[in-house]
Amino acid sequence: MEKATENNPGGHSVTLMCKVLGVSRSGCCACLAARPAAEKRARQEDELVAEIRQIHTASRRAYGVPRITAALRRKGRRTNRKRAGRLMRECGIRGITRRKRRGLTKPDRKAAIPPGLAGRDFTAAEPGTRLVPDITYLPALAGWWYLAAVTDLATCEVAGYAMADHHRAGLVADALKMAAGRGALKEGCIAHSDRGSEYTSGEYRKKIRELGLRQSMGRTGSCSDNAAAESFFGLLKAEIGTTVWESHEAVRADVFRFIEVEYNRTRLRKHPVYGYVTPVETRALTTQDLTPAA
Repeated sequence: MEKATENNPGGHSVTLMCKVLGVSRSGCCACLAARPAAEKRARQEDELVAEIRQIHTASRRAYGVPRITAALRRKGRRTNRKRAGRLMRECGIRGITRRKRRGLTKPDRKAAIPPGLAGRDFTAAEPGTRLVPDITYLPALAGWWYLAAVTDLATCEVAGYAMADHHRAGLVADALKMAAGRGALKEGCIAHSDRGSEYTSGEYRKKIRELGLRQSMGRTGSCSDNAAAESFFGLLKAEIGTTVWESHEAVRADVFRFIEVEYNRTRLRKHPVYGYVTPVETRALTTQDLTPAA
């Protein structure tokens, strides 16, 4: 009961104080004995909240409970989703909920449409075998800024992209060229897009042939046929935020940073085999698993 004496400068009897307060002496002793452990837990949770805030801020406040938990574990923190979720709720820390985006696609109804080679199967076991190109727009004071991106279905990595103040066919062709240049595409790789005029253009079809790819297109009016491609743009707009950039140079810099620094290399995605990993890590792990043993 030394602690009770230290916290009792009046020198009153502990037994008397327990009687006045209506608690047992043994309960008082148990409470005092448990206090150091409770204070230790409180300090640990304060430290954990500080790490959660750091991870949340680094993700542009996009990560929710699952990715926060995964990021903590990658840093060596032994915690579970329930505890992380409780602390985030208590501190008002929330991830971003994506809003449905308005599409840019304007189909060319006179163009010949290639078959849907993807067969509505938007997965791939090996990198460089199935790509999904798409195009979107971002607002700037100088006018719309257009981004064409090509995503690898096996890794969810943005393998190629191009930006400009127009959305002519050359933009989507440049994005595809970049994907082929650094994506290690396999023979017979499928490039599945929507039926936008950019993707039915002669310039884009020519680039498809030059790169030895097979063109595939979804059905008209079916959002699920292009959902994999639209997913990346939904993330970009949600995590960068709905802003109007001061210049095209500013939006270009932000998009470049999001793709090259954040999305491809640091943003965690849940893979059915590898757990929470980045797209670049997914490519490395998949390539390693597919490499024949010597």
